Order: sequence, then C-alpha cells, then structure tokens
Amino acid sequence: MSISRRDFLAAAGAAGMAGAFGPAFAARRTQPARSLRILILGGTGFLGPHVVEYAVSRGHTLTLFNRGRTNPQLFPDLEKLYGNRDPERPADPEEEGSPIGLTQLEGREFDAVVDTSSYVPRHTEASVELLAPNIKHYHMVSTISVYADHSTVGADETAPVGTLIDETVEQVTGQTYGPLKALCEQAAERAMPGRVSITRPGLICGPGDPTGRFTYWPMRMHRGGEVLCPGDGQDVTQWIDVRDLSRFIITLIERQTTGIFNSTGPAEPELMRVFVEACREGVGSDATLTWVETPFLREHDVQPFGHLPLWVPRDEEGAQGFFTYSVKRAIAAGLTLSPLRMLAKDTVDWALSLPPERSALSRATLQPDREAEILKAWKER
Repeated sequence: MSISRRDFLAAAGAAGMAGAFGPAFAARRTQPARSLRILILGGTGFLGPHVVEYAVSRGHTLTLFNRGRTNPQLFPDLEKLYGNRDPERPADPEEEGSPIGLTQLEGREFDAVVDTSSYVPRHTEASVELLAPNIKHYHMVSTISVYADHSTVGADETAPVGTLIDETVEQVTGQTYGPLKALCEQAAERAMPGRVSITRPGLICGPGDPTGRFTYWPMRMHRGGEVLCPGDGQDVTQWIDVRDLSRFIITLIERQTTGIFNSTGPAEPELMRVFVEACREGVGSDATLTWVETPFLREHDVQPFGHLPLWVPRDEEGAQGFFTYSVKRAIAAGLTLSPLRMLAKDTVDWALSLPPERSALSRATLQPDREAEILKAWKER
C-alpha cells in the first residue's frame, strides 16, 4: 500500500457553528491598541467564522464579502457585501441583478483584509489589485501543501513550492491545489509588496470542522472499547487548532507583521502515541489502545491519513517530512498553541451537539465494522 502525492495534497488541503467558538478565545483576550476595519473575503465556512468571532471579540469592525451561500444566517449584525471572487461572475447566477464580481468592494477602504478563500491566482490578483490602494495589510490563508515535496524533515518557509507547467489552469484538484495556492501567494505579494502576511496551515482541527478528519480520534475515544492505533506509536504528527490559527491571523494584522509562516503545531512534531493518548485523556475515555504494525495495516489496505487521519508512516516514500514542518518562525511572531486535551474535549462537545443528519465523522475514515475485522485478524495472525 502506498499513498500518492495527490492523496496527501487533497487530504492536507481539504479546509452547527453555534457553540463552536470555545473557551480558547476567552483565555487570551487583551484589547488591541486601536480598533481596525477588517474585510473578510469569505468568512462563513470553517476557519472564517472563528476568525470573525475572535476579531469581533477584540473590538474590530468587520465586513464580510462572499456569495451569501454558506451559513448566511451567521453574524446578522455585521456588514455583509456580496459578489464573486471571479470578477466576471455574479454572486448568484440565478438571481437577476445579483452583484457581479468585486463591484461592491470598489472604493471601499479598510485597514486590513483577511483572505480565507483564495484558490485561483486570477481571482487573488483581481482582489488585491482592486483593494491595494485603499488598504494597509493583506493576509492570505494558504496551506502547507504549497511545498513541492514532503520528503525533507523539518523544512521551513524557504523550502521550494510546487509549480504548474500551465499556470493558466484553474481547476482545483489534489495535484493542482498546492501549486495554485503558491501562485495565489505570489499574486498577492506582487500587487502589495511588503504589505502581505501569509499563513500556511497544516491540518486545521476543532469545532466546526466539516471534514471529520481530526474529529475521528476524539470521537473514537469517546465511543470507547478497543481502538485500533497505527504502527508502533513512534510516527509523528502535526495539527493546528482552528482557534489558535484565528488568533494568530488577527495578531499578525494587529502588529502589521508581514511574511510567510508555517502555521501548524505543536512546537515540535508529536509522537502518534502521545497524540492518541492525549485525545483519550481529553475526553475522559476508558478505551483500550491496540497498536497494529504498519506492514500489517498495509497488507489490509488501511490508508494513512485517510482511514486513520493524522497518521503517516515514517517510512512512507516521499513523505518523511510530511508532519515535521518547522513552526519556529510563527511562534516567534506570536502563534500560541492550546493543549491537545482541550481541543479533543471541545471537538467532542461540538460534534455531540450536531443533529444526527450532520454527523461530524467522515465516511472515509475507518468504520467500526472494518476496525473490528482488522483487530480480529491482528490477534489471529
């Protein structure tokens, strides 16, 4: 069994909100020197609402720009502008008179912009060029998937990024996602040299996560019983609490800090054994852990990162550095990291609050019957 580069990029990049904003915000709240006018491009998906919530708690004035399709009920008291990142398309093609492209942003002035929705360089370029004369700081949320390969252990922000033979491609796939994000970064910096900050998150986790990837582990511990754990526990992993990332983004804006920052955690890559046990402790579970050797899992077609999220074997060809990116620069710039136990508990509390039809668990992860089957085979080997 092997996992392709496309699988890694798709998994690493693939970004019930009521009650999703937990105590991690309240713990570190000191008011900024002054209130900023902040435009959020996006703002209603997973990361966006957390950024908005934290920025509002800091006393900033927020305006949201999006198509009005995702969670439109959120933030009724904030100014909302509608349009499309594609300057040639309307916000809603089925609605007569729907705003075209970025027209509602023309002539508007802001202190800063948070761009959570850049995927195509042409769209990024249009947004930044329009806004550049009337803003001071542009922040773009990128991804750790921009890097050309994941084989270098401890790579920092200077590592080479992926490229496309045809840079006019706009279809976002597992193969193009990272290189397109890299081109978006470059488009922003060209339009606003020296006034751009960029976060490159790893796997974003926590309340509101629509992917169910990190959620698999605390929810599996909550269910209890015998839990299949991958390898010998010595493989490493990384993650970022969505609330920590949100705080960091606003910190960069408040301090007018520019540059590129790998934005994941913990401060050093964590052993899978420590990660799993912290999830168990965080949710107060009495689950028992059974560690199953990597070759056996490969024989039974258990996919790293897919069936068992946040796990990549350290001997996986071309992926030795996948969960080892250096975050020293981000921590020096103000990134703070919440305890994993708290993240696990808050994620379970959120997931349990969802109605049954909105299960937080991905169907792609290891399902109970399959887990039991593999554990049985492991014991009978």
